[in-house]
Amino acid sequence: MTDQTYKQLAVNGLWNNNPALVQVLGLCPLLAVSGTVVNAMGLGLATLLVLVCSNLAVSLIRHWISPAIRLPAFVMIIAAFVTCAELLMQAFAYPLYQVLGIFIPLIVTNCAILGRAEAFASRVGPLPAAWDGLMMGLGFLAVLVLLGGIRELVGQGTLFSQMHLLLGEAARDWGWKPFSDYPPVLIMILPPGAFLGLGLLIAAKNAIDLRRQSRLKPAEAKTAAGQHRVRVTGVIR
Repeated sequence: MTDQTYKQLAVNGLWNNNPALVQVLGLCPLLAVSGTVVNAMGLGLATLLVLVCSNLAVSLIRHWISPAIRLPAFVMIIAAFVTCAELLMQAFAYPLYQVLGIFIPLIVTNCAILGRAEAFASRVGPLPAAWDGLMMGLGFLAVLVLLGGIRELVGQGTLFSQMHLLLGEAARDWGWKPFSDYPPVLIMILPPGAFLGLGLLIAAKNAIDLRRQSRLKPAEAKTAAGQHRVRVTGVIR
């Protein structure tokens, strides 16, 4: 694949076809664990790992899987890598694993991962499949962290609190409290706050896309005006 194709995969994963903002997939963990940045980052990194590894594995064995068992095989591959991610989190970030609970095993049911395995990884080579998984995972991680930051800042008045759950004792003092006397906004901590935050992010992306399109239209009209259209009538001999 060309560099332009890899660039397009990156743009699609991070923006144009973002799994959270455009495809609107994986909403269950996205809305459930995005109450703080550390929770969102933990789940996002686990999802990123599973996406890259499962896409790569599916691409490597795509010629040896019968169409009749393709989806069950993909689910088994994804489940295997989810188990690896779960064991890694238990070994290196057990307190955060306890906080995330059932949502780590539920990565198996994330439609974004199975959808990329079926729609893309099973049709291309290993490198494009791994790159697509990386970009899709980074796009999902970015939305998770951004949503977690919004909910934590508005709901609790803090940012990056309890980062030691993921990064160890060195990150215990990373928490930032910009407001001294901030009254907590309970709705942003609860599930309705997740819907409100995600809705605002989707609206912001749509507004940016519309603004970009409106800027491109005058340029396209100017280019079209500079072109001369030749009309040929009659019979050409």
